[in-house]
Amino acid sequence: MRVLVVEDEPYMARVLELGLRREAIAVDVVHDGDSALESVTVHDYDAVVLDRDLPGVHGDEVCRRIVAMDLGCRILMLTAAGRLDDKVAGLGLGADDYLAKPFDFPELVARLRALYRRSPMVHSPVLTFADLEFDTHRRRVTRAGTEVRLTPKELSVLELLMRADGGVLSAEYLLDKAWDAHTDPFTNAVRLVVHTLRKKLGEPQLVHTAISAGYYLGTK
Repeated sequence: MRVLVVEDEPYMARVLELGLRREAIAVDVVHDGDSALESVTVHDYDAVVLDRDLPGVHGDEVCRRIVAMDLGCRILMLTAAGRLDDKVAGLGLGADDYLAKPFDFPELVARLRALYRRSPMVHSPVLTFADLEFDTHRRRVTRAGTEVRLTPKELSVLELLMRADGGVLSAEYLLDKAWDAHTDPFTNAVRLVVHTLRKKLGEPQLVHTAISAGYYLGTK
């Protein structure tokens, strides 16, 4: 899952960035409406966490334009404007969800994951492949009933591979969906994460390499 956070207050933006990354969510952060509109046209986001009172293009207008672009990403408005009429107005602009500040961080994460499951491609909360099971709510992976401890980045890559259902995902795609915009496009981070993921999942091997194409899950 990759999220764009649009928040003009630096401390709040940093809190959101660090907290979401701890939940195995790839995060990009911008601080104004113009940068938000530029980012959504360049990167493929699953959700946008959008403040309303932004410098430059106002958050309401950002919401309208993203909806008009029909990009498929969900919009969660996260703002201090928490009155009922504010919420009604925000949802009326096309936002998919609305959360007022102050908020509880677990609720924000739960709402984002709920939006992810309601995206154009249906996302089941529990993924299975062979004897591998991934409960995306609890971020818990088991193989043949035994829990496998994975890092947030390994969880992100595994989720993408499991949702591909045996399809080949390129390193570039994995880098785009599981890392943020500041990642060096020539990094070998994907290869390293796949390597450790293979070791942790054990034998028989489930994560395979398609030469010059990418990675996929398979039983052979």
